Amino acid sequence: MKNKLKVLFITQEDPFYIRIFFEEFFKHYSDRVDILGVVICPTMAKKSLLALVQQMYEFFGPVDFVRMCWRYLIVKVRGDNLMKLCNQNGIVAYKENNPNSDTFIREWQKKDIEVLVSIAAPHKFKEKLLQLPKKACINIHHAKLPRYQGMMPNFWQMYHQEKDVGITVHRMNQEIDQGQILLQKEVPIAQGESLDHLIKRTKMMAAHCIMEALELIEKGTVEYRENDVNERTYFHFPAKQHVVEFRQKGGRLL
Repeated sequence: MKNKLKVLFITQEDPFYIRIFFEEFFKHYSDRVDILGVVICPTMAKKSLLALVQQMYEFFGPVDFVRMCWRYLIVKVRGDNLMKLCNQNGIVAYKENNPNSDTFIREWQKKDIEVLVSIAAPHKFKEKLLQLPKKACINIHHAKLPRYQGMMPNFWQMYHQEKDVGITVHRMNQEIDQGQILLQKEVPIAQGESLDHLIKRTKMMAAHCIMEALELIEKGTVEYRENDVNERTYFHFPAKQHVVEFRQKGGRLL
């Protein structure tokens, strides 16, 4: 019997969207690859809870912020976190503050990782971590790279009134969102669709894109394409004024 591809995921604890990716992936593909584990880092890595709350308040505004708080409370009361989802699917989950640490690297060097997959991992991967898997270290980005690199790509694509958003699976290097491209998809933005709904929809589609990329890696049929830095555009987390302008254009966050 053919051995399954050995895959390790690195992600962050997110109560709203990342769980959707893993629900979809586990539902359709948990038996197609050997998932060595899901490494869960703290939300937004070094950002303090107060700073994170302030950032979310400025982004959502008072009304939508309260709505998001209610969602968060419901998730906490139900205990619907990523760790629970992994346990329900027989997947081992690990809490880890810093996947770049020597301790983490030494431990996982023993596990024969073939592909390392970043799903919104909150850390910039350093060289030792990038070299950990035997075949590839890949990331998924919700835009058609090299355009819309950086933070909140779905927001910025809607802000600029694109008709479609992109999904890119790319190799990782030490520059953010600049590794060679494995595959890309386009997802039409529905009329009147909110940012929240679009993120959920693209997270589900991302699960299928990652599996497609893993199959290409396993078969050795990947045709990497250069991620042309001359065409890159980069965006930071939206400022309050950007959200105001987004709404003035008819956009909805929730």
